[in-house]
Amino acid sequence: MADNHKPLRKISEAFKELQATVNSQTPDDLEVASFSRACSLISPLLGCLGFAFKFAEMDYVAKVNDLVEASKSIGTLQAMVERDVAANTVKKGGSHTGNLLLVKRGIEMVKVLFEQILVTGGNSLKNPATKAYAQVFAPHHGWAIKKAVAAGMYLLPTKAQLLQKLNEDEPSARIQMQSYITASAPVIRYIDKLFLSRGLGVDW
Repeated sequence: MADNHKPLRKISEAFKELQATVNSQTPDDLEVASFSRACSLISPLLGCLGFAFKFAEMDYVAKVNDLVEASKSIGTLQAMVERDVAANTVKKGGSHTGNLLLVKRGIEMVKVLFEQILVTGGNSLKNPATKAYAQVFAPHHGWAIKKAVAAGMYLLPTKAQLLQKLNEDEPSARIQMQSYITASAPVIRYIDKLFLSRGLGVDW
């Protein structure tokens, strides 16, 4: 079947390309366009997780769309961050750099979710999803969102239902999940470095 019907495969392949760039001699050539395109492929996966991650899906899609727009006039992620630093707009609401940080959390949440799915037996996604949310998003959310997410965890699809939506069987899904975990790690580190090397922090 065509890759168009295999969202997991498309995600892992796109992030392998990003990994190749950040592991190259010229990591600062990571383009806003290729980055935002790869990130947009994650959106359908978040949609498959149902109500618990509806907030994440809506927020993530909006932030990725902003980066897609930014890519029309800005070449690389480094140039994008430096432009906001120069204009003193890094922490202004809706800045490209602020949106990059939120998109990075989405990438990271999916990485932790996949890691937990691979090490957790059974058909329930509740524990993997709860751990992924707690590790990545919960420190930045208020009580009301945390409570809504906790309630939504009981409405998650089963692992079998998720794989069916993604058009994967378990052996192929495990390969693609591990591929994404491996490929996304250096991309996440690169983005963290963009922030930390400029004294911007990543916890705002």
